[in-house]
Amino acid sequence: MKKKLLNIGKYLGFLALGIFLFWLSFRKIDISLIWHELSEANYLWAFVALLIAGLSHVFRAMRWNLMIESMGYTTRLSTTFFAVMIGYLANTAVPRMGEFMRCGVLTKKDKIPFNTLFGTVISERLFDMLVLLILMTTVIFGQWTRLGDFVMQWIRPFVATIGSQAVWLLVLVVIALIVIAIGLFFYLTRRKQLNRFPGYKKMYALISGFAQGVKTITQVRQKGLFLLYTLLIWLSYALMVYIPFFMFPETDTLSPMAGVTLLALGSLGMVAPVPGGIGAYHFITNSVLTSLYGISAHIAGSFAVITHAGQTLLNVIVGSVGYLILFLKGTNTTKND
Repeated sequence: MKKKLLNIGKYLGFLALGIFLFWLSFRKIDISLIWHELSEANYLWAFVALLIAGLSHVFRAMRWNLMIESMGYTTRLSTTFFAVMIGYLANTAVPRMGEFMRCGVLTKKDKIPFNTLFGTVISERLFDMLVLLILMTTVIFGQWTRLGDFVMQWIRPFVATIGSQAVWLLVLVVIALIVIAIGLFFYLTRRKQLNRFPGYKKMYALISGFAQGVKTITQVRQKGLFLLYTLLIWLSYALMVYIPFFMFPETDTLSPMAGVTLLALGSLGMVAPVPGGIGAYHFITNSVLTSLYGISAHIAGSFAVITHAGQTLLNVIVGSVGYLILFLKGTNTTKND
């Protein structure tokens, strides 16, 4: 009960943070101007962006299938795609829940071990974080004259906080290293005795399966295809951001590089631990468009509202349809007994 209350408290805290950031993004904007821009926007471009977003999720499912197949399991693309979309649906409500949900879907439908699937998701996320880091580094240093002051405004408070807490951070690192060292020593010297403890073998099997899943990224047979799907995923993401620029006369002159910049920096809002990225995405998008490209605050706010709402609707609708198809209709899927 205590743990449940703690989780509810954390969720409400992050939700409150998202609402605060949402308010912070729009507090100085005339809402009537937002409504006017929303009524005048050319939604055809938003629709095209959503089609590309759906395609990016298909590429993600295809890439995940490569990792699953490298472990000797099989699953249909439709099942994997709907599992991915159900995961996005879960993330809309509870941050980071989607990774568990999509693995749970395939475990239930195709009898693939959950811990192994979760390992592949962790591996996939780490790889995408590396791609995002490379993209952000390229964007920032490639446009330092434009982005330098903007980035430093975000970094200075963080560096100042780290500096003021340096001693405590060092103590925590040392304690963590000592605990890890003691744990390894105990494991290596007492391995035989550990086998006698109830549940040890089951726990070892879970960890082994998770480790196997994490390693799949190095074991994928078709590495060229894996990289191609990754390229298509991120190209789709860039187009998803760039194409909606044509919704407004003020943003339709922005370059594709502006779209890539917004993708790189705006992704931080979507990975923030707030439900569906609400508030965080709007805050970062508004800041990038107004501070870097001189876009009016009400146009930037309208852009953020439409693109975020479109992505959320796509995840909710397709994720819900996927759940109905997979579980209520009981579609036949590949079994891995």
